[in-house]
Amino acid sequence: FTMFFDLNIKGSSLENNIKLAKEASFYGWNHINFSYNTNNFPDALDFKEELNNSLEDIIDFDYTLEIKSSNINDIRKSVNKFRSKSSCISVVGGDLKVNRSTLENIKIDVLSRPYFRRYDCGLNHVLAKEAVKNNVAIELCFKDVLKSYLSHRSKVLSNFKDIYVLYRKFGFPLILSSRAESIFDIRTTNDFIAFFRQTGLTDAEINKSFKTASNILKYNQNRKDLILKGVRRVSDEA
Repeated sequence: FTMFFDLNIKGSSLENNIKLAKEASFYGWNHINFSYNTNNFPDALDFKEELNNSLEDIIDFDYTLEIKSSNINDIRKSVNKFRSKSSCISVVGGDLKVNRSTLENIKIDVLSRPYFRRYDCGLNHVLAKEAVKNNVAIELCFKDVLKSYLSHRSKVLSNFKDIYVLYRKFGFPLILSSRAESIFDIRTTNDFIAFFRQTGLTDAEINKSFKTASNILKYNQNRKDLILKGVRRVSDEA
């Protein structure tokens, strides 16, 4: 039984989030994360409890901090500032320096769209190995294809395929998301799977991406107890 996770639905107001969440639930999704940038994330935390009350019996949700910057130091500061408050931290890629520093940072969960505004996929053998070593997932977004046309769309699809080749060779974590901004961007889970199947992923690989998204959230529930990678502090209580 597959549980369907989307860690990148664009968060906005309380009312709009409720609409998006209800639509996602209707279309078969089990869990969504609303993504916010560093400016809007603190405000979103203020109404998180109210959102939880509204969605309690509808769908599970949490927040993703999405960092978009070409300044490596700014990214590092934002990660350190919000790490304890976020179930998922994602950095938008595209700039090779950003791609590299993100994949080298064990405190970051996701490098989103390493191909963003690039002619190539933004990854190579060296970066793929860093993703494996530091357990940073690569995120591919459905909306990058949905909202693109002609040569730009074919370029995105080509970049997806190049990432699949590296994924199969090195086995880094891979997640798939919608990056939906409105109810019109949300698709049924069947349509979502069918789309990524058309791009070249197998059903097993698609299902594994949902499991990977779930694992990111589980890992971060225990992150405060982690001393070193693979070493967790346990309670003294019997």
